This record gives sequence, C-alpha cells and structure tokens, in this order.
Amino acid sequence: MKFNKKLDNIKTYEAGKPIELVVREFGIEPKDIIKLASNENPYGCSQKVQDAVSAIIPKMALYPDDSMIKLKDALSARFDVGNENVIIGSGSDQVIEFLIHAKADSNSKILMNSVTFAMYEIYAKHVGAEVIRTASQEHDLGEFYEIYKEQKPEIIFLCTPNNPTGDAIDSKELFDFVKKIDNDTLVVVDGAYMEYAKAKEASKNIVVKELIEQNSNVIYLGTFSKAYGLGGMRVGYGIADEKIIKELYKLRPPFNITTLSLEAATVALSDEEFVKKSITLNFEEMKRYEEFANKQKIDIINSYTNFVTLCLNSNQNSTKISNLLLQKGMIVRDLSGYGMNAIRVTVGTKEQNSHFFKLMTQFL
Repeated sequence: MKFNKKLDNIKTYEAGKPIELVVREFGIEPKDIIKLASNENPYGCSQKVQDAVSAIIPKMALYPDDSMIKLKDALSARFDVGNENVIIGSGSDQVIEFLIHAKADSNSKILMNSVTFAMYEIYAKHVGAEVIRTASQEHDLGEFYEIYKEQKPEIIFLCTPNNPTGDAIDSKELFDFVKKIDNDTLVVVDGAYMEYAKAKEASKNIVVKELIEQNSNVIYLGTFSKAYGLGGMRVGYGIADEKIIKELYKLRPPFNITTLSLEAATVALSDEEFVKKSITLNFEEMKRYEEFANKQKIDIINSYTNFVTLCLNSNQNSTKISNLLLQKGMIVRDLSGYGMNAIRVTVGTKEQNSHFFKLMTQFL
C-alpha cells in the first residue's frame, strides 16, 4: 500500500513512557513508579475541577457545546481580549497544526530554534515545508533576525519558556524582535509554561493583549496541561488578531474538545490559589535540583518551567542513565534525540525528587 511520500521523512513523536508500559516491561508495581518525564503537575489538578467534572458526568451522552462559550469567556476575561480573538484546541498542539496547515505548503520555510518542541518540525513536514533551525541552543533573537532577513520564512516559532531546555526570552526583547518582522510572516509565541516564567521573573512575562494588539501577525499559545494539571484533558488555546482566528476556524473540526475537558479548563482557570501553590512548591523544589547539580558538578540550565535540564559530562551518557533509572521505576526524558547529552526531569513532589537524587547519585 502506498502512502503520502511526505511521511517518509517524518519521525514519530515519542511521548514520555507511560507508567503502564513500565509495569509490563519491568514488572514493577505501579505504586513504585515515579513519572518525571512529561512535565505534568505532580500535585494533580484543583479539587474544584474534580468536583465540577464529577457533577457533569451524566452529560457525557451529549455532544459538547461547540461554541465553547464558557471557556472562551473565561479566557477573554483573563487576557482582556475579545472572544473573537480566541480559538480552543485539543492541546496547543492542535492549534500548531491548524497554523501550519493554514499558512504553509511545500514552497514554505519555517524557522525555529535548534533545540525546541518537536511537533513544530513534525507538522511542518506534514505540508512539505522546509525547516530552518538556528545554531544556538537557547533562543538568540539576533540570530533569528539574521536568518529571517536572508530566508524570509512564512512562519517563525518562538517557544518561551523553551521546551526541552527551560530557558525564556525577555519580553522586551521579544516585542522588539516582533516589531521588525513583516506582516506576512506569522510569528508563533508558544507560552505553554508562561505561568511558571512570570512567577519566577516579571521580565519574562508576556502581556498577551499588548502583543496581539501591536502585532497583527502574531499568535500566542497557551495550555492547561502544565500549571493547571490537566494534561489528560487536552485543552490548549491560541490568541491572535481576529483575521488569523477566522482562518484557523476553517480547519477546526466540530466538537474537538470534550464536555468534561471544557468544564475542567473553565473551572481550573478560576482556581488561582491552586495554581499559585503549585508554582510556589515547584520553585522551592527546583532549588534542590540546582544544589544537586552543583554538588555533582554537572550543568543545569536556568529553568523558568516545571522541569529542569541536566547536562551531563562527557564521561556520562544520558541514554544509559535514563535506562538505568527506568529499570528502577524512575521515568525521565533522555534528550539524546535532540542532540544533547542531557536528561529532562519534571520537578516532582519533595518525596519524588528525593528518590530521584538518591538514584542519580548511585548512577553518576
């Protein structure tokens, strides 16, 4: 059977190994497995969300509200934008897919950082677009601009804070960069971890209303999978000029968000206390990772997220150490596939992190 030739050069995205698979492969009891690979909120989600979702379970037989009006109203209020500026996706990944299919084709160029979220490239290859990457590991907007002037890409992806490294762009620098880009180039600002970044350092915070009002060619992406603890519900969103949103709606399938997911995201947005507590605990525990890295004499990238990237020494191997951890029921993310001798570790609870330090000390 023949398939689209564009698929020949696409690698399947590998998500963090699920707990169920580790149980089957290594015979470890589920209670003894710690998953620190997918940047999920280790504190779960808000109790208010759990109660709200339980209350509407009888509605599962009905199609969801395809207008998504409650969630749109909540997001509009949070970011001080109009409903017409918002699109909801099944995770921000789906909005990324919409963007690339709306803007790019086989004659297009798409610019992104050398190390960044893998789905940008995968979706770009869906349409046969040429992927251009910077040389720098962290976002260097000066380098981005030089490549932009030479290559004139249709889309530029800026992931801040960046996944999988954790570094973030200063918001003033980002605004200055976007002003220099022509209106026919779409600039995607992926803020999946922005709740963490702005809590750690105000200079990293992006005021979305100002971003889209000053730049009609920019879209901001957010998600409920990280700080809000709703990775399993798959809800993301894009905020942009109304003209961009209208084009994306031509690609959105009906009922792309479930009834339970819509309710969960809407309630999660209102429980600021839970999010604030989760973020506070995250950065308290991150200090322990910094102390651990210093003690072990390995590099750690300054992170504005809920994960850390530990860059190993030349006599250490990220794949080998990741596999050793896995055999002990500790799931982390090996970054060798990104060309890095490093592992990415979600900042877990105090107990989870202590166990990670114990195992890593043995293996290092």
